[in-house]
Amino acid sequence: MHLITLIPGDGIGPEITKAVTDIFAAAQVPVQWEEQNAGQTTFDQSGELIPTALLKSLEKNKVALKGPITTPVGKGFRSINVTLRQKYDLYQNVRPAKTTPGIHTRYEGIDLVLFRENTEGLYSGLEVFDERLGIADSFNRITVEGSRKICRAAFAYAAKHGRKKVTLAHKANILKMAGTLMLNACKEAATEFPHIVFEDKIIDNMCMQLVSKPEQFDVVVTSNLFGDILSDLCAGLVGGLGVVAGANIGDNMAVFEAVHGSAPDIAGQGKANPTALLRSALMMLHHIGEHEHANRIEKALDATLMRQEECTGDLGGKASTSEFAQHIIAKL
Repeated sequence: MHLITLIPGDGIGPEITKAVTDIFAAAQVPVQWEEQNAGQTTFDQSGELIPTALLKSLEKNKVALKGPITTPVGKGFRSINVTLRQKYDLYQNVRPAKTTPGIHTRYEGIDLVLFRENTEGLYSGLEVFDERLGIADSFNRITVEGSRKICRAAFAYAAKHGRKKVTLAHKANILKMAGTLMLNACKEAATEFPHIVFEDKIIDNMCMQLVSKPEQFDVVVTSNLFGDILSDLCAGLVGGLGVVAGANIGDNMAVFEAVHGSAPDIAGQGKANPTALLRSALMMLHHIGEHEHANRIEKALDATLMRQEECTGDLGGKASTSEFAQHIIAKL
């Protein structure tokens, strides 16, 4: 039995979380949930944005499933996601993007995985403002060690999963120092995995290539800001944020999450699509070695997505969140 920290989140978070836990229960997945929460709802109730009890649970269990979380708007509140990533060095943001039969998009044959460096770059939180001059400086901190870790993780993933190519997206032609660090780190990792093809592309060209011929890419690795942008772009190629998984992985901890927002405007209405969180939970199962359970649920999910009338409204169906979950359960 695996003890997993469960963070339902805010807005539609509790609804899609229940859908996932119901599916896991029906599939008899050997997990025990330890529920803790964070975000706007928790802050309103307790005055704590990230309760100590949640941090202790994460540190004990090392694996978590997280729904969408709302960070209160206002000065002094740092993103909860960024806080957790940096506190626990969850340096890999892993985002698969794969064409799914039944989800109609403009593209076919896409099967890529994006590795975004998750703790450095322009999201390091290093900013200063000179009020007298009216100048704000944000520091794009890139380290040799951080670059080596994310690049090697991308190559190791490619090798483990039978992928053939790793593409680095960068801007080393302009960011001579910061960009070159990641370019050198990938070249170094490539020597360790000589059977994996390595290529690099300038970020602006990379964006054009992704929307013109995305099927050419396999594993993509990039820095924090570029990865933030590319991950949403890749999600758009395969159906949007509502159907893609996400994971924040470090050497000692992993937090799997739905990457879309908390959508408070539809909270409590049974309209939310739980696919993104469910797919993140399936990534989690593979992470902890429960491959058979993950594959079984994935087949039931894919079979449900093929029947549009059984899907939620965002996918053209009429099912509620709980009804969609029940359709998946019926196919297990």
